[in-house]
Amino acid sequence: MLFEDITILDENLDVKEHQYVLTEGERITYIGDTCPDATGHKRYDGKNKLLMTAFINLHSHTPMTLMRGYGENLSLNDWLNKKIFPYEDKLTSEDVYHGTLLGIAEMLRFGIVSTSDMYYFCEDMLKAFLESGAKVNLSRGITCFSDASYHDLPAYEENKLLIREYHGLNQDQIKIDMSIHGEYTNTERTILEISEHAKEAGLPLHIHVSETESEHKECMARHNGMTPIEYFNHLGVLDSRVLAAHCVHLSGEDFAIMKERNVSVASCPASNLKLASGICDVKKLMDYGINVGIGTDSVASNNSLNMIEEIKLFALLQKVRQNNPAVITPKEALYAATKAGAIAQGRPDCGALKVGNRADLIVLDKKEPYWTPVHNLINNLVYSASGTDVCLTMADGKILYQDGNFPTIDVEKLARVQALSQKEI
Repeated sequence: MLFEDITILDENLDVKEHQYVLTEGERITYIGDTCPDATGHKRYDGKNKLLMTAFINLHSHTPMTLMRGYGENLSLNDWLNKKIFPYEDKLTSEDVYHGTLLGIAEMLRFGIVSTSDMYYFCEDMLKAFLESGAKVNLSRGITCFSDASYHDLPAYEENKLLIREYHGLNQDQIKIDMSIHGEYTNTERTILEISEHAKEAGLPLHIHVSETESEHKECMARHNGMTPIEYFNHLGVLDSRVLAAHCVHLSGEDFAIMKERNVSVASCPASNLKLASGICDVKKLMDYGINVGIGTDSVASNNSLNMIEEIKLFALLQKVRQNNPAVITPKEALYAATKAGAIAQGRPDCGALKVGNRADLIVLDKKEPYWTPVHNLINNLVYSASGTDVCLTMADGKILYQDGNFPTIDVEKLARVQALSQKEI
């Protein structure tokens, strides 16, 4: 496809006007201010449009679309134990497939083409991702409160199957990660054995870390004063490439350890606000040189997958936390939602509008009044725009959403979700 005479955010997230961008197959093959030979290619009129690299959602539980609005006004512990875990015990593979499909449609609508996800019924989730064309780094979430060996859990065989059958499928549309749900939801034996499996397989680990103050302090009480990061480092978990979700209550040597061990962070501002977990110290993480991306977390704790809303919160909350309106620039927030996510996911040819990169692109319509006037287009994008301004979403050169239509998703299947969501708990 040739995007004609369009405003772009280039690979450095700088604005360039009157550009031409050509995609061929799954790659971006031309970016410039003159029209290339595009014989045989579809053309897209760029008038009043902005083209940029697509968003990457660095922490989600996609099937939890089924629980949108279900557990409200509760602390994290009550939310999990009184509402979410009992609901999830009732889920079937059909539920998870349809919930995943709905979540993918919502992400595509808001310009997200790739997500790092942690859940179960993973083959049913992958069916939905493969049908839709969206990308995923999928990990099988594991919790174990008993003395059982990880190797005796169904999740062990499931992980082996996922790695064997799906890792790298469709030119890395599908990547398999591994998961330790959290320090507080697993025994030390389980953590050690999952970590060892990840090392043997050469796969990253996706972990909830220091989401709440109680989680952080109770870990220290259990483990001779060690924080979750210190504890995981002590056990050798951080020898693998780790994506740490939340990281709201880091302390002491956590920042230095994470930098040394090359840990990436998925900050989830809306979810952390809704559950009153706190505000991640993104500024300090960035000052340490730690890679920080943005996650929506689940729809059950957000309650949407609107990445532009998340980007705005990501920037604004740091200004409040630091009592400094100059911290976290709009460009830094956009980087977190794009390139930082690609780095964390191990997708080096994604996350930037660059010749040779994957054609993971979104177009935003600038016609609404709140885009005008333009003193600085990036400021308008981060502080004024709406997620519904996304009018086209493309992954690997294929259009997955355009102007209300989902070419790869049977929208009638999404209607099943309302009936499936009515679980009697």
